[in-house]
Amino acid sequence: MSHTISAGRTPKIMVEFIGGDLSLVGWEGEDILLKGDDDEMQFNQNGETVTISCQDDLSLRVPKAASVSVKKIVGDASIRGVIGGIEVQEIEGDLSIRDMDSAALGTLHSDFSLRGAKGHLSIKSAHGDVSIREVDGNVSLESVADDLALRDVRGNLSANVAGDVVLYLTPQSGNAYSVNAGDDILLVMPPKANATLTLTADSIDIEWKGVQNGEDATSRVITLGDGSAIVNLTAGGDIRVSNQPNAGETAEDFGNFAGIGMDWSGFGERISRQVNRAAKQAEEAARRLDQKMSRHGPKVNVNMGRWNWDLSPKGVPMPPRPPVSDEERLAILKMLQEKKITAEEAEKLLAALEGGE
Repeated sequence: MSHTISAGRTPKIMVEFIGGDLSLVGWEGEDILLKGDDDEMQFNQNGETVTISCQDDLSLRVPKAASVSVKKIVGDASIRGVIGGIEVQEIEGDLSIRDMDSAALGTLHSDFSLRGAKGHLSIKSAHGDVSIREVDGNVSLESVADDLALRDVRGNLSANVAGDVVLYLTPQSGNAYSVNAGDDILLVMPPKANATLTLTADSIDIEWKGVQNGEDATSRVITLGDGSAIVNLTAGGDIRVSNQPNAGETAEDFGNFAGIGMDWSGFGERISRQVNRAAKQAEEAARRLDQKMSRHGPKVNVNMGRWNWDLSPKGVPMPPRPPVSDEERLAILKMLQEKKITAEEAEKLLAALEGGE
């Protein structure tokens, strides 16, 4: 069901809890539009402040100048076009943000991507990969557990990263860029960059006209142009500095980088984490479906593995169901692979999710 709330052009949106996925878009309208299951959603208004909670998926359309504060999201979240400030304390799924002003993020348990920020970005703890592009303000990353890919940050930068780092920077005079990485760092800058580089790593490779590579050097200070920007890089692996825009495409020849510069050695592990998360989300979806079905008359019971489904018999009206999500399909395939269910049971489970008999 849809609900419309009028709270002015600059409302404060307080999201207490989202049990599924969140879609949040800033629009030109002055109203707040909520779309979700009425049985799973609660909200109240106090002037310009609107408090929302939902045990399932939720779609929100809010005035572009709204400020948004989120306590916890169980699933994934997509946020677009909100320029009043964003705060997210915790999210278990992936988080994607586009076209914002500033954001303060707490604990991100999966991957994060950002493109287009007029203000600042801060992240306390990210447990997946982080991709950041086109930020006018400062970027502060206290802890990134996997890899970081960053491009076009015009403010100051401070980052602590456990994995690999790829930086495409145009250093700004007076700015400071500090990165500590557990593995390798690739830094790509324009040929006329003005920066003082302080580099510490197992090995240092400089691809720059007029700069000689120091044989076996593990620490170097290099001045490019007038040296007016400060760049401090410390790597547990190797550092490569280049002014070639395609350096990321050939990075597989250097250190652990591949493709755009990410370390793919942990790819299987990350996929495993995503599968486990998908299984949790699918089981939660099963629980919610079970609750919904219990409110719609007679039912039959089907047991498959550790899931218990209540399916209304033929002829009993049933509520419309959303299409099967990728997470649910992935979880079913995982159970089939682990031989927790048979192929026939998997087909029945998919049919149940899709509303089949």
